[in-house]
Amino acid sequence: MHGYFPQYDLASRIQHSKFDSSLTGMPSIRMDRVETPETQDFKQVLSGLVENLNKEINAPDNLLKDVMSGNENVDIHDVMTAMAKSEISVNVATQITGKVINAYDRIMQISI
Repeated sequence: MHGYFPQYDLASRIQHSKFDSSLTGMPSIRMDRVETPETQDFKQVLSGLVENLNKEINAPDNLLKDVMSGNENVDIHDVMTAMAKSEISVNVATQITGKVINAYDRIMQISI
C-alpha cells in the first residue's frame, strides 16, 4: 500500500460556471463587468426626503377629511395609523436634521 495513489480526474469533475476564469471559453463576469451606479446629488436626495415627509404629515388630515365626508373605504383606524406614522416621521426627520447640523458644525471646526 505504500506506493498507491488514487487516480482521480478532478479537472473533468469540476462544474464550470460564469464565475470561473475563461479557461473553458466561457466569458467571465468577474473581470468584464464594471457598473457605475447612478446616484443623485445631496440636494435631490434631501428634497425627495422633504417631499415624502410632507406627504406623511398631510396623510392623516386627508384621511380624516375622507372619514368626515362619509367615505366607507376609510375608517378611524386608518387615520390613527397615519397619525402614528406621521409622528414617527417627524421624530426621525428632527433627529436627522440634528445630526446633519452636528456634522456640519464638526466639519466647520476642522482647521486646514
